[in-house]
Amino acid sequence: MAASHPLFWRLVSRALWTRRSRMLVMFLALWVGAVIICALGAIYLDIDAKMSRELRTFGANLYVGPQAGRVLDEPSWQALDQALPPASRLAAGGFVYGMARLQQESVMLMGANLESMADLAPYWQIQGERLAVSFDERHAMLGKKLAQRLELKPGDTVTLVKGSQRQDLVIKGIVESGDSTDYYLIVNLALAQRWLDSPHRLSHGLLSLDNQQGQVESIAARLQQQFPALEVRPIRKVSANEGAVLFKIQGLMGLICVVILLLSTLCVNTTLMALIGERAREFALQKALGASRQAILRQILAETLLVAAVAALAGLLGGALLAQLLGQTVFSSSIGLRWPVLPLTLGISLLVAALATVMPVRRALALEPARVLKGE
Repeated sequence: MAASHPLFWRLVSRALWTRRSRMLVMFLALWVGAVIICALGAIYLDIDAKMSRELRTFGANLYVGPQAGRVLDEPSWQALDQALPPASRLAAGGFVYGMARLQQESVMLMGANLESMADLAPYWQIQGERLAVSFDERHAMLGKKLAQRLELKPGDTVTLVKGSQRQDLVIKGIVESGDSTDYYLIVNLALAQRWLDSPHRLSHGLLSLDNQQGQVESIAARLQQQFPALEVRPIRKVSANEGAVLFKIQGLMGLICVVILLLSTLCVNTTLMALIGERAREFALQKALGASRQAILRQILAETLLVAAVAALAGLLGGALLAQLLGQTVFSSSIGLRWPVLPLTLGISLLVAALATVMPVRRALALEPARVLKGE
């Protein structure tokens, strides 16, 4: 019987209605699978951008410094900065270090591009205000350990001393970073260069690059060839973590999808096997009346794929909602439902349903009308 024949669809609709409880079980199994595929598919396609943004809280992921016996000057730093792919560059800043004298004691002075530190060191915990004005030479920040030793707080004043020179600095913020920065006096880069007699020189530079595709390694290698007098290398604890974490999360998502799809396939298969047992006399009668094997095959596939299609469409809605819930919970932002999710969800749902029909169809086609109708 051709699929275009009115009786074909009458048989299909009758089977779906009279055995609606079984069909509901199959629908729910396929719906759960579609929801998981849609949600994890949407997150998978959007996770690179989300995770890369989250992992940027580790700070800079590329280090630039002078080779042994060389110096890093600002023209070289600016040339390297301009050689970066604009789409990958997120933030950059140069640093200079040296010993300086306060009225109380000698301290380690750190000069930095203060306006870029929010991106290069987002992990800084600051009591008071974060300096973000590159030309401000009247203010400074103190590392937490140094502030505790000098018994200083935001609003207090310290004075740099060098011979007859004096430079008063108002402490705007206390920095807690968990590293050596906690012991530094942090000032504007130009002030530090002048005070340390290192005009236009840098101790090193840091860059924050987009690493969604793991491109920091290749960018570092290219820059190293282009600037042989400099040492250009990824900060591996950051750049490696980005790729490793993304890979593990994507692998976990793929494993979850496979497990859910296997369970859905087994559930649909079991339901169809029970349905074939219940409908054995129906199929046997159709065979006795002249129905071909292909007609029975088409009927079972039509019933199953129709349920799968409806479950997939309903699963898209449920999956979109689940993706948003996971996005808000994990990333505190929405997840974009990109267009490949639609064919992916629909295609996998139909494939699962088709695979689940293999054994039930073989059982239906193996029925012998005479024995079944005799009740054997």
